[in-house]
Amino acid sequence: QVQLVESGGGLVQAGGSLRLSCAGSGRTFRGYPMGWFRQAPGKERKFVASISGSGGGTVYADSVKGRFTISSDIAKNGVSLQMNSLKPEDTAVYYCAASGRYYYTPPKAEGAYDYWGQGTQVTVSS
Repeated sequence: QVQLVESGGGLVQAGGSLRLSCAGSGRTFRGYPMGWFRQAPGKERKFVASISGSGGGTVYADSVKGRFTISSDIAKNGVSLQMNSLKPEDTAVYYCAASGRYYYTPPKAEGAYDYWGQGTQVTVSS
């Protein structure tokens, strides 16, 4: 059974940092693009960041550019998301996603991803 499990969420004050991790199992995700999405209460899920299968290419949503960093975690067969300078508007459930297909550039569309985690809550207080 293929699984993605997120960890590292929690409550943090504005300006603080959190590091999310995503561990994969059931198949290898090495060489395939992975990404992070988030869903705030009452809103649609949105793209946050993605990384290419090689780990050499990254894409970020404008709202997190310069504050968040996505990186591959080979040991966990997954991906991490370092979040700095957090803002209350970053409050959301964060989802890890992995694609089973190859892409030239790290995809931003949800439809490009075949596997999803259950999500981890991130709450940023003002």
